[in-house]
Amino acid sequence: MQIVAMRTALVVTALLFLFSRPAAALPLPCTYLDKRVDAEPPSPIFLASFPAAAPGPLSGVAFLYDNSVAAVALVGCGRRDLAERIGEAILAALAHDRFWHDGRLRNAYAAGLVVANPVALPGWWDKAQNRWVEDRYQVASDTGNMAWAMLALLALHRAGAGPQYLAGATRIGAWVEKTFNPLDPGGFMGGTFGHEPAPERNTWKSVEHNADLAAAFRQLADATGDRRWRERAQAAERFVAAMWNRHCRCFLAGTAADGHTPNPTLAVDAQLWPLLAIHGASSRYAAAFATAGRRLGVAGGFSYGEGGQSVWTEGTAQAALLMELLGRSKKAKALQAIVEKNRSADGGYYAASAAQLPTGFMLQTDPSQPRQYFHMPHLAAAAWAALAQRRFNPFTGTNSLPAG
Repeated sequence: MQIVAMRTALVVTALLFLFSRPAAALPLPCTYLDKRVDAEPPSPIFLASFPAAAPGPLSGVAFLYDNSVAAVALVGCGRRDLAERIGEAILAALAHDRFWHDGRLRNAYAAGLVVANPVALPGWWDKAQNRWVEDRYQVASDTGNMAWAMLALLALHRAGAGPQYLAGATRIGAWVEKTFNPLDPGGFMGGTFGHEPAPERNTWKSVEHNADLAAAFRQLADATGDRRWRERAQAAERFVAAMWNRHCRCFLAGTAADGHTPNPTLAVDAQLWPLLAIHGASSRYAAAFATAGRRLGVAGGFSYGEGGQSVWTEGTAQAALLMELLGRSKKAKALQAIVEKNRSADGGYYAASAAQLPTGFMLQTDPSQPRQYFHMPHLAAAAWAALAQRRFNPFTGTNSLPAG
């Protein structure tokens, strides 16, 4: 997902939260997620990704990825009832978009109860322009975010929530199919960017997105018995395998806009997610974790990219989960301890341990500005902390790595 620039005042507020944290024990991450959902009246809901965000591009925004991870985590926490509220919001967004009716979702929605038709999109009042503004990334559709929505709906279906969740995941998958590009090394493109009716096509390909899709399509194949989805999963897996670089013993980020030229940027989720999502990858590409530790390790945890000098809480929790599932409990506990250091006063988890954490990528909305994470409570960080604590793999919906 993309993070836009925030005001200095927000960073100062976040730091004040850090230093005023009470000595009392903070709630478990599952309990924190429970409270986030229970705080609202019973209805479909999208949770704010950054609940402490100041007025502006991140205020009141519910990123689809963050909410999907939270829904999967709540299933793993044994709170299917609360996960269903997010799942119902995703289904409502799928059925009641203000323009699209083809199976795609948006990258973000307005946080809060989902009661309107169409489902509200996020935005803010720009004083300089004297008008309401919407972020072109937030209203767009990344294939990786579509995959996470599929994973959330499939987790609910597998937990017995109802056939509507499988139907929703199947509909999203049919839209994602259209982003397939057979140009060597194959795989699925990034999706779209910008507003309707004619958004730009993101023709680059991402290891992260294709790892997500490999898992989502395999789960869809298992749930439906339709071999077509297994073929789609295999196409995504072949792309991920093609991005393995034996010289750096790492996964490249993906490709450039031509869909073919490798993008050598190193990102920690591109190293970890294939190992969690693809059968046999944790042994076949075991060196990816060591490379990530050597080149992206910081302060006992992990940064997002090579330019970062602070801990990315979410990625560190992902690494902790991987270590748990590999039986390396001592390493997992050490990583979880780093995650627990990055707590906010209300029990949430900061996105980054420092004021700003560059990712190594630039904002698509403003290519002159770096994409960053900030020292503010972040829903996805809490969700991954819960997944690690529960040893629940969102790519399989089980307490294990992918089976054959």
